[in-house]
Amino acid sequence: MLRPSFVRFGCYCLPLLLAACRPDAPATTVLPAAEAAPQHLRDDLGRNLTVPAHPRRIMALAASMTEMLYAVADTATIVARTQVCDYPAAALRKPVVSSYPLDLERLVALRPDVVFTTTGITSEADAQRLQELGIPVYYQQYDKVEDIFQGLTDLGRILGRQPQARRLTDSLRAELRAIQALPRPRRAATVLAITWQDPIYAYGQNTLFTDKIWLAGGQNAVVEKFAQPYPALTREYILKLNPEVLLGGSIGQLDSTFFRLYPELKRLRAYQTRRVYGTTDDLMSRPGPRVVESVRELRRLIWAPPAP
Repeated sequence: MLRPSFVRFGCYCLPLLLAACRPDAPATTVLPAAEAAPQHLRDDLGRNLTVPAHPRRIMALAASMTEMLYAVADTATIVARTQVCDYPAAALRKPVVSSYPLDLERLVALRPDVVFTTTGITSEADAQRLQELGIPVYYQQYDKVEDIFQGLTDLGRILGRQPQARRLTDSLRAELRAIQALPRPRRAATVLAITWQDPIYAYGQNTLFTDKIWLAGGQNAVVEKFAQPYPALTREYILKLNPEVLLGGSIGQLDSTFFRLYPELKRLRAYQTRRVYGTTDDLMSRPGPRVVESVRELRRLIWAPPAP
């Protein structure tokens, strides 16, 4: 007597066997995963490239992109980091490839299926050399915080990790909405964020900082769009801006460096009210999954009450 499970199996399989025996039965071919069609992509610079359907060896040439890969990818597929990639801690266990100057030989030896990077970090000439050697380079570019969320979504699609990317971006957007729902001042404070002291370089209007500071409840004091995203500013120009908040170091640090070099800048409202603050460098400079943490830090700093 046949067992019920065997009977059910036979009932399902018999029609398939009969169909397979018919001379006019259509042939069905199932491609193994390794033979799946490659992905034809266009990156944020408008460059066309082809990557495997299922990338198994990946890396990034920007510290921010390494953070994004660790947030979305299967971390076992990440084959290397650069000399400046130090977050998360797990990244420190990966082999190092110099990003500047680019260690082309070391990178090629690791045989990545695709390399991710951001504009301003990897030259297009280096990317072209890698692609000529069969290694596609995918650029991302971020003008607004939402662009970072979209970048995470794109990584999830390319790497077959859409659920992981969706959970992360949903969570980040929810955190950002919570910050936006907090009480806001009637007028946004003007904020100047410097990146270098001699000469004085600052975050320009056409940088991600402009969107982050707006989301935090302030506004970039540099409203003019310069050709360079991080323009060199004269002391006269800064005095004209007269920002209410200055970012770039604590007032104790800048008193012995920045304001010692430029004592006339002590006339700034930011200095007069002691609203001069240092920020967490990685949060300010890396457009990655910690961007909402950066907005939260900026909000805390620019909303701090002026010193008495």
